[in-house]
Amino acid sequence: MSTDRPYGWMWLQALELIDQAERLQRRFLRYLGPRSNAPSWEPPVDIQESPEELRVLFALPGVLSEDISIELDAAALTVSATRQVRCASPDVLIRRLEIPHGRFFRQIPLPGHSLQIAHSQYLNGCLEVRLVRAERGG
Repeated sequence: MSTDRPYGWMWLQALELIDQAERLQRRFLRYLGPRSNAPSWEPPVDIQESPEELRVLFALPGVLSEDISIELDAAALTVSATRQVRCASPDVLIRRLEIPHGRFFRQIPLPGHSLQIAHSQYLNGCLEVRLVRAERGG
C-alpha cells in the first residue's frame, strides 16, 4: 500500500497499533472463564513451517521442564504449566513483577492434515515442539 495516497499513512498506523495491541494483550493476565478460577497468561510463540515439519517454539522462562504439559489433538497443539513466583527469602519486598507468573496455557490451531509430535525439547527457557505429518496405519 502506498503512503502517497490520502489516508494511506493512517491505515499503516492503524495496522501498527493493532499489532502493538496484540503483543500487549499476550503480556497481561486474562480471565479464562468459569471453568478456571486462576488467571492465565500466554507465552509468546514462534511458528515455522517447512514441507517436512511444523516447528513451534514457546518462550517459557523460569518454568520447570517437569511442570510442562504438551497435548496434541486433531485441531490444536496445547502447552500448559505454572510459573511459580520465586523469592530470595520469605521477608523479601517485591518492588516490581513484570514477568508473568501463575498458570498459563497456549493453544495453537493446526492445519487440516493429521500431525504427530516428532520431537520436543526444553532448553534455555524455550520449549521447541516439532510436528510432522502422521503416518497412516494400514
